[in-house]
Amino acid sequence: MKVSHVLYKANDLESAVVKFQNMGFKVEYGSKNKPHNALIYFSEGPYIELLSKAPVPFYIHLILRLLGQGKVAERFIHWKNAKEGFFELCFENYETNFNTEEEILLKNGHHYFITKSSRTDPANKILKWKLLFPYELKLPFLMTYFNCDPKPKNFIHPNGVRKIKSISFGTDENLIPVIKELCDDKLLELFVGKGVRSVTYEKI
Repeated sequence: MKVSHVLYKANDLESAVVKFQNMGFKVEYGSKNKPHNALIYFSEGPYIELLSKAPVPFYIHLILRLLGQGKVAERFIHWKNAKEGFFELCFENYETNFNTEEEILLKNGHHYFITKSSRTDPANKILKWKLLFPYELKLPFLMTYFNCDPKPKNFIHPNGVRKIKSISFGTDENLIPVIKELCDDKLLELFVGKGVRSVTYEKI
């Protein structure tokens, strides 16, 4: 797996969009109507997702708990309560399933929840993918790559940034080998700690 994207918690989505635009990034909302997120894409490598709230309504939290998926609901509560800034990671594969990743997680004693997701982006592309949420909140969540590629080709942001150069992510010491087995992305720097510590960029 590779790093799919890094999540940035925005106390106010519109303000965060303006902030990153003022930093010289091209930002697009995730959907035309009532967006809950915005995206900063790069032609190569992971992208940035600006997220103002957990992408599920309260009743879904209740349903998850009724289905015995309280750990998944806890992750969304963590997203809701996170401080503004980079805070979460997602890995991606280029398969239609998580067979390899499930084997790794179960071998290491970690259970999970798998679901499907979709959205229509501002260009009217219908994006579809699957998600895997480990019960262990200190592990990144996983996705299959979109059914069609929303990233721009040969794109450089107005500030000269062409891709993310590195992401520093902290977790428990015993989880680092699991993450390394799941993800072989060289831009990912792991340390014993908590959450995303830094994101650096490569410019032309």
